[in-house]
Amino acid sequence: MRRYYGCSGQEPETRSAQASFRCDGFVRDGVIAAPPGDPVSLKTLPPFLRALLVTDGTVTKILEAYFWEPVTVDTLEQRFETAEESVPAIEVMPGDRCLIRDARLRGTDSGRSFAEAFSLIRTELIPSGFRQRLIDREIGIGVLIRDSGLESYREVLDVGMEVSSEGRRAVCRTYRIIIERRPVILITECFPVALYAGEPAVA
Repeated sequence: MRRYYGCSGQEPETRSAQASFRCDGFVRDGVIAAPPGDPVSLKTLPPFLRALLVTDGTVTKILEAYFWEPVTVDTLEQRFETAEESVPAIEVMPGDRCLIRDARLRGTDSGRSFAEAFSLIRTELIPSGFRQRLIDREIGIGVLIRDSGLESYREVLDVGMEVSSEGRRAVCRTYRIIIERRPVILITECFPVALYAGEPAVA
């Protein structure tokens, strides 16, 4: 949950370009923030990766259509945690109890890891049946929302780049899911750049 505490610390020019990109899908000469602070040009990213950053559809299904294999969601870690600070994006206040989930989107044929997703969920604001299936780790959040028939939409809040402890670059996006007009889920998805650029990647 700590990754969502506080502000991003990005420069105003970078924040502006990112905001335009996530809203419009195209920003000529746009850049995204990347550690250790040097911006990365959006036009240098693989085209499909740029599309993933701005899509408001179910990522699992998009990955299946692109890589042409079933994609499964592996829950790496799941726990309840009490917020120490506020998370305004989904109206979390200090003391609120939220569900934390770290998951991997994996191709069932190739074994490749297409993305990792970190989720912060206000479970008290979702219907009991949906909540239990979520806690039971039945399927991915996006597919679960679709199958449940809940009125929802996604709003992309931020895009950027991270570097893993192994030194691998990943492009990330953070978005929130609005269910029945209330923001209840905050998700950060990270996509390994090497895989989408066609380079050999570790499964």
